[in-house]
Amino acid sequence: MKLLVVGASYRTAPVATLERLAVSPSGLDRTLGHLVAQPYVSEAVLVSTCNRVEVYAAVSGFHGGLGDICAVLAEQAGCQPAALANHLYVHFDSAAVEHVFRVAAGLDSMVIGEAQILGQLRDAYHWASAADTAGRLLHELMQQALRVGKRAHSETGIDRAGQSVVTAALGLAADHLDDGLTGRPALIVGAGAMGSLGVATLSRLGAGPVTVTNRSTDRAVRLAESYGATARPMAELADTLSAVDIVVAATASPEPVLTREVVATAAASRDSGRGPLVLLDLAVPRDVGPDVAELPGVEVIDIDRMAGLLADGPVASDAAAVERIVAGEVESFLSWLRGADVAPTVAALRGRADDVVTAELRRLAQRRPDLSDDQRAEVARTVHRVVQRLLHQPTVRVRQLAAEPGGDQYAALLRELFDLQVPQTSPVDTVPDITPSAGGDR
Repeated sequence: MKLLVVGASYRTAPVATLERLAVSPSGLDRTLGHLVAQPYVSEAVLVSTCNRVEVYAAVSGFHGGLGDICAVLAEQAGCQPAALANHLYVHFDSAAVEHVFRVAAGLDSMVIGEAQILGQLRDAYHWASAADTAGRLLHELMQQALRVGKRAHSETGIDRAGQSVVTAALGLAADHLDDGLTGRPALIVGAGAMGSLGVATLSRLGAGPVTVTNRSTDRAVRLAESYGATARPMAELADTLSAVDIVVAATASPEPVLTREVVATAAASRDSGRGPLVLLDLAVPRDVGPDVAELPGVEVIDIDRMAGLLADGPVASDAAAVERIVAGEVESFLSWLRGADVAPTVAALRGRADDVVTAELRRLAQRRPDLSDDQRAEVARTVHRVVQRLLHQPTVRVRQLAAEPGGDQYAALLRELFDLQVPQTSPVDTVPDITPSAGGDR
């Protein structure tokens, strides 16, 4: 089995395309099941966030696996695979490992170093584990990726180089408000992970009072109580909007919740001297209607705009340190993978030796029926010991060589020399099961 990554992100696709590709939590099981039901896909993890939709897969062939995954993504987006071609990126084998590790470390994020992606990867991994679509290869990949992400944040100052998406968005919002965010009334629409981050960040930056609204009133109340904020029902959205200056919208709604009608009603009742109503749309699909930005007195900052403004941000020396961590971890993972790849061949070689010894001992028993049981047992032990000693050093050495770049040729050479038939299974089928870790970073 080989590793394959197929996806789209804010770098390659507009928000409209990401919206069509996005998979809601209620649809994750179905989509994961659909992926592993494809002929060339045996394992799958699906990451669907505001900024990216990616499939991490174990496939039996590159072209077949790519076709299978693209077909599933196209079905999700409601289009033909060809329509997605210009928006998708593909990483295979070592490039796939490097991409996953860079994502986990925050190097591929819109804002370099943001830590939220680590929790999102953990959630995607746990979801795939629960759906039984993450096999041993992806278990190992994802656990190592999460470890790489933790190393990046604990061993470097990457958090300084890349603030969270919410913090960056609020920095842009402050540019549109006289005197910045301090003392500005704010509204959080959505009580999920991004909404929680919004409340925490607004409170830290001195905005307030802060109000939380959500389709589930209970969740809004719990989130508001955690930060000394106020919860209001979603049914009172227009009234609540009219009393605030900043809105962070981050729901999982398939349709915009801040429609032109709702925002226009709120904007009309606001005092024009307060400045614009700034709407930060951090959701995919979008929470703010596409025509809301045309309204007077309203400023909309969405994912597309943030991508353009933040793409050229400085990369600190800490980011370079994380790049070095990722490079080392990628090589370690590939070395393990190459070493694991030779294990079935070594097992087949030892099995062939055992078969030869067994056949010869059977022939000896037929030719020398006069040997006692003890004598036959001693001969068997001696022959087995000789064979094991002869095989020990070559098999140890071939494992060492296989762990080096280009090491796959040694396993192939052994198979050719001894005419070994090795089942085509994932190399990690030779290592013990890996139990997913519990908990999450959100």
